[in-house]
Amino acid sequence: MKLVDAANLAEALPYGALVDAIGAAFAGGVTVPVRAHHDVPVQEGQNSTILLMPAWSDDGFIGVKTVVVAPENASKGLPAVQATYQLFDRETGRPLALMDGPELTARRTACASALAARYLAAENASKLLMIGTGVLGYHLPQAHAAVRPITDVRVWGRNAANAEKSAAALRAAGMNAEMTEDLSSSVEWADIVSAATLAKEPIIKGNWLRPGQHVDLVGAFRPDMREADDTVLKRSRIFCDTKSGAIKEAGDLCDPIARGVISEKDVLADLFELSSGDYVFERGADDITMFKSAGTAIEDLAAAMLAYKRDHG
Repeated sequence: MKLVDAANLAEALPYGALVDAIGAAFAGGVTVPVRAHHDVPVQEGQNSTILLMPAWSDDGFIGVKTVVVAPENASKGLPAVQATYQLFDRETGRPLALMDGPELTARRTACASALAARYLAAENASKLLMIGTGVLGYHLPQAHAAVRPITDVRVWGRNAANAEKSAAALRAAGMNAEMTEDLSSSVEWADIVSAATLAKEPIIKGNWLRPGQHVDLVGAFRPDMREADDTVLKRSRIFCDTKSGAIKEAGDLCDPIARGVISEKDVLADLFELSSGDYVFERGADDITMFKSAGTAIEDLAAAMLAYKRDHG
């Protein structure tokens, strides 16, 4: 069994190629059961979350990701998401590879959002606001730049020093990035607003939005979490990665649906429908689009297969 560390995964999973691989997986050939989701009490008022995410492909692979999300890790200088990915031969069950979970997760999550932007964002989108200063704050702007002509990035975080560090990392990666402390004006400035936080209360206000924007929501993976307020949803044409997962698990959808702010029918399509061509979105000039990512094992398996195939010719 091959061990694939973060550095090797980064080399094997360039953003553009991974966007294409995830799109092909959503278009067909991968089976994904609903992931198992368990809350684990850590201490008073704090939970970690275990996610078990299996999938298998028609062309000979089984994959399982084991994830522990520990929100308090930031205070300890550790990533909130800890994970490993195991890839097996489908016919024999032989273990093929054990891969670094955080790197695979960050890249596949960012590229799933970029895949959505390929279908939903304005073709000339050039300005991106990154809300959040975690690991995904490094990957999401670069992934979006693989599908849209991003020339300028602003980074906002609750901690201005961390926002500047994130902007500096993006500059080191070749992007024109700066930190901002003015969230509302930066939301209005951006063509794409991407949020990847652990917020429990909405950060993005719908009355800040202007026609033509695309909102990419990556955090709020639990029902008790929100990144966008109700007005964002009421003003947007809404999409998600998988209806079976996002509508049930992601607070930005399940909460307003439960309260009658929107209905499930307002979620127009997911990445299965967009990638297969079953739903074709024709953007109007004044449309505001919103994509809600909850994460799915199809993205992990697509990334693991791409990395394994590139390593094995």
